[in-house]
Amino acid sequence: MFNLRTLQKNKTVKYGVPMLLLIVGGSFGLREFTQIRYDAQKLKRKMDPALEAKVNMQRQSVILEEEYEKLKELKLDEWKNIRGPRPWEDSKEYQEQQRSNLSKNN
Repeated sequence: MFNLRTLQKNKTVKYGVPMLLLIVGGSFGLREFTQIRYDAQKLKRKMDPALEAKVNMQRQSVILEEEYEKLKELKLDEWKNIRGPRPWEDSKEYQEQQRSNLSKNN
């Protein structure tokens, strides 16, 4: 029927079967490695309960009204629009020019 020598000469058996084994085995191997990766990410995300309580307290301590009061204290009407240097301009030279213009105006 089939002997070993004819199977060794068959190109499908010689090249095709190892390729299929590599593809199928590789998919199983990749599945295991990606599962390890996701498990490690889950472990990183877990926090100590005491630390988590501190973090949540800090997040809750910021109150919208307090932030609004801080913004009200700022003088937002007294600002000047200062143009920055263009990419083709020398920034140090332009800064010196801006400083001299500001000193002349004041």
